[in-house]
Amino acid sequence: MKEELSKVYDHHAIEKELYDWWEKEGYFRPEKAKELGLINPDEPSYCITLPLPNVTGQLHLGHAITISLEDLMTRFNRMCYKETLFIPGTDHAGIATQNVVERELLKQGIKRKDLGREKFIEKVWEWKDQYHARITKQSKSLGISSDWSREHFTLDEDLSRAVREAFYRLYQKGLIYRGEYMVNWCPGRCESAISDLETEAVDEHGHLWYIKYPIQTDKWNGPTDKWGSGNWAKGAEQFIMVATSRPETLLGDSAIATHSKHPEYGTLIGKHAILPAVGRKVAIITDEHVDPEFGTGAVKITPSHDPNDFEVGQRHSLEFITVMDHKSRMLPNFCELYTGMDRYECREAIVADLEKEGLLVKVEPHVHAVGHCSRCHTTIEPRVSIQWFVKTKTLAEAAIEKVKNKETIIMPEREEHRFYHWMGNIRDWCISRQLWWGHQIPVWYCKDCGEKICPEPHINDVTECPKCKSHTIERDPDVLDTWFSSGLWPFSTLGWPNTESPDFKRFYPTTTRETGYDILFFWVAREMMMGIELTGKSPYKYVYLHGLIRDEKGKKISKSMEDVDKYDPLLIIDKQGADSLRYVLISNSVPGMDTNLDPRNLDAAHRFCNKIWQASRYVLSNIHEEDTIPLLADIKYDQLQFSDKWILSRLNNLIGDISRYMEEFDFLRASRELKSFFWSEFCDWYIELSKIHLYDEQNSNTGIQKSVLLHVLDTIYRLMHPIMPYLTEKLWQALPDQYHKVPTIMYAKWPEVEDQYIKEDIEQSFTVISEFIREIRRVKHDFGVSLGMQVPLQIELGETPDVFALGRREFVEMAKIDPAQLLIAKNIDAPKQSAKIVLHNIAGYIPLAGMIDLEKEKERVTKQLEKIEKFIQKINKKLNSDFAKRAPKELIDKENEKLEEYKHKKAEMEEQLAIF
Repeated sequence: MKEELSKVYDHHAIEKELYDWWEKEGYFRPEKAKELGLINPDEPSYCITLPLPNVTGQLHLGHAITISLEDLMTRFNRMCYKETLFIPGTDHAGIATQNVVERELLKQGIKRKDLGREKFIEKVWEWKDQYHARITKQSKSLGISSDWSREHFTLDEDLSRAVREAFYRLYQKGLIYRGEYMVNWCPGRCESAISDLETEAVDEHGHLWYIKYPIQTDKWNGPTDKWGSGNWAKGAEQFIMVATSRPETLLGDSAIATHSKHPEYGTLIGKHAILPAVGRKVAIITDEHVDPEFGTGAVKITPSHDPNDFEVGQRHSLEFITVMDHKSRMLPNFCELYTGMDRYECREAIVADLEKEGLLVKVEPHVHAVGHCSRCHTTIEPRVSIQWFVKTKTLAEAAIEKVKNKETIIMPEREEHRFYHWMGNIRDWCISRQLWWGHQIPVWYCKDCGEKICPEPHINDVTECPKCKSHTIERDPDVLDTWFSSGLWPFSTLGWPNTESPDFKRFYPTTTRETGYDILFFWVAREMMMGIELTGKSPYKYVYLHGLIRDEKGKKISKSMEDVDKYDPLLIIDKQGADSLRYVLISNSVPGMDTNLDPRNLDAAHRFCNKIWQASRYVLSNIHEEDTIPLLADIKYDQLQFSDKWILSRLNNLIGDISRYMEEFDFLRASRELKSFFWSEFCDWYIELSKIHLYDEQNSNTGIQKSVLLHVLDTIYRLMHPIMPYLTEKLWQALPDQYHKVPTIMYAKWPEVEDQYIKEDIEQSFTVISEFIREIRRVKHDFGVSLGMQVPLQIELGETPDVFALGRREFVEMAKIDPAQLLIAKNIDAPKQSAKIVLHNIAGYIPLAGMIDLEKEKERVTKQLEKIEKFIQKINKKLNSDFAKRAPKELIDKENEKLEEYKHKKAEMEEQLAIF
């Protein structure tokens, strides 16, 4: 891989070539590291499984941050010589994939139901085979070092076998059952129960309809006229009023609930109201669900069409009445006027009839969150239906216990509290979906005796009823929720249920689950419940939850945005490179916190990549074939110059810090401190300091500085590799051969701290010297003195030890001090007309007489000071005017910032004038 570096950093020229080489050589496989003897048997193994992208999906920023963080963890642990496995794969994504294929077929005029189940599934497999490669290729572009020979798909034969085994075990244990329950039902294209994750809450501007229900009394026992006649409630004297946002569901009401202390309705508890349109008697009850502050203080209870009402219905043993079919059309036998109507058509009709009957009191605007199917965007209908469920209470309790005893650690810690709350209030998990694409539920029904048959996992078909021997057998048509197979992912991918599988024995439990905080409950909770129940162990030690990626203003990134293309990771990679994108995502990611992606940071990251490239080119351009360059370990410490000792001390402190940050999952600090060290300490200081000795004709041993430069580069490349894999591999390969004990940087050992190089006194001295250099340069700039001009300098140490002694030569050269006019003493008489510098209780004086025209400089500074004072007056006037009352806070803050800047500048000018 070694070749001369090009003059310009071009990510296009290196990224694909390197990835193809890594993959071809098998470097992502743990077996390869073992072959090369690079596994430390004393270290635990490291395993992470990729959160499954949808097989028909396209790479987005959510995938990008997931891959960036997980690949960082993987590469770091691989470099620590742990046996490391990163398992990739894709999810069959039941609803999402079926929807995509249905849409494509409809474009051809083909309907799913016309094709039939088998033919449709064949079409979906064709689609999967076509688009599976797309998401895989896109993931590879980010540099993911996963073992592609172990890639899995949730409908693969081995994972399907695991699903059958899991279902069978849970069913036999009584943890899976079939029953009626409230679900999110999509009556649109999906025609299926869907999970909470597949439901999007959208704020809608609707209405609250205030409706009177007549009370049954001795004088009025119910209507005698037809509904819609205008006389339906004739004779009724007493009413209870409710407020509802869904009047069409009143056909399914089975009670009205109020508060026992309601001043008007409390006395009605125990009586009955007559249901408008239907004429059915409904009890008036009291329940904790009622909010006395909402509406009228009385609510209609529709147990089959509202999740809260469902619970009220269970508590009071109310009748569960379903009034809509699977397409949300009104069913017969309630009110024939509305039979067959769509729910919204029925709403309009029933409201008109309520008004006609004098039962509609008023209508108010009402904004409320309404659930929509995230796939087809149809409004969700809460519906009681017969579904398959997992009993979750005991499973959740086991998961809570594992987190409490720290067998699994959730980061950030605050997410633990959300985990406990949700798991402590968990409902049974609906695992059936009315789809064709997915794992078909492995249960058969005998049509003659009604027997439910769940055969052992190895039996693929049932043709005879074990109870009555009938052959009239029918398989359940539903499929399992996608999260059921996803919940097995950490162990099904390792060979489970074969617990003797080499991968299962070596890598289970896995080490880390890294994913977005938004699916802590929908996926992580399910993985933990399933893993603990089926394997006896929590599936991983750590749960690291990253936040969502938003635009630079904190807004959610959506396809409708005008500039959405600038947030497309594939376009970003093409423009700025994968390493730039990875760096920005990692260096701005705080566990559990959303990240605002500012495109300007991507440009800055690209400049950083270029800085690393150009600094490396400079160092390598000073390395010649005839050079004899020792390794740092072969150089005696006293042969090193002050600047060499300083950079090596800083480097070893950095190694300790970065290693600690990586172990603590503090990747933001790790990435930012690496950048700060490379740019501010290595490039701005050490490279410049090294030139003093490299280009000194009297220095016969420049190999020492070259060795230090190469050592720092080699170390920095290794520290940066988990964050920026492509750039670091390319540059590491360009180092001299003595740095290549292994074929790739991903197998290079993670740097270790060498304590003998850490010298606090060297670092303290350098801090003082570097700050004095900066101040001397500032003084030169302020007074118009050329930076390259040598100037006299007098330093008064006072009680401070002479910190300049260790790096005197470097100080003189970098600050451009006239060595003949440098005076460093405990006490000195301050020279007149000198610029004064005070740092760390040390005073420095630069005599200006003879270097500049003092009168002319005094005139220039005075004019500048007058201008600044006018600016200050102008801003003060503005801030004390009506502007401060009307202007947005951001503008006022900006004006205050400008004011502070001018005040600081004024103080500097006044200090300069004091010299003259």
